[in-house]
Amino acid sequence: MNNIEFELVKLLKENNMTVSTAESCTGGLIGSSIVNVPGCSAVFNQGFITYANDAKIKYLGVDCETIKNYGVVSDEVVTQMALGCARESNSDVAIVTSGIAGPDGGTDTKPVGLVWMAVYICGQVYSKKNIYKGNRTQVREQAKDEAIEYALEKLRLHIN
Repeated sequence: MNNIEFELVKLLKENNMTVSTAESCTGGLIGSSIVNVPGCSAVFNQGFITYANDAKIKYLGVDCETIKNYGVVSDEVVTQMALGCARESNSDVAIVTSGIAGPDGGTDTKPVGLVWMAVYICGQVYSKKNIYKGNRTQVREQAKDEAIEYALEKLRLHIN
C-alpha cells in the first residue's frame, strides 16, 4: 500500500469531502486502495466498475454517441464518466479510468498501455492520458497509482 491513499483520505477528511470512483481498466483497484485506509468510511461513498460500454452508459450516463465518435478510451468518455460518477454518488470528488491494459486491443492510434484518467472536484473535471509499459497487471497498477496521485494533486490545488 502506498502513502498516497492515506494522504488522499486525510485531505478529504480535513476538508469534509467525499470521493467515489468509476473504473474500467483498473477494475476496482482505485476503490480497493482507498478502502485499505482505516477510517475511509468517513469519505468513500461508492465505487463503480463499469468495464463494459453498456455499464458506462447505464450507470454513469455516458452518451453512446460519445463512445461511438471518440472511442471508450478517450478524454471525452472519461470526462463524462467523472461527471456521471460524481452525480450518481453525490460525491465532491470522483476518480475515473479507462484504458487498454493488454495484451490485446491496441491499435496504432490507441496502443496497449494507453490510459485516460479524469478527476472531478466540485464541478470541475481534469483529465490526462498516459501510456504505460509492462504487462496487464503492471499497466493496471501504474494507472491506479497515477490516478490517485493525480486526484491528490488536483485536490491540493483546489483546496489551496
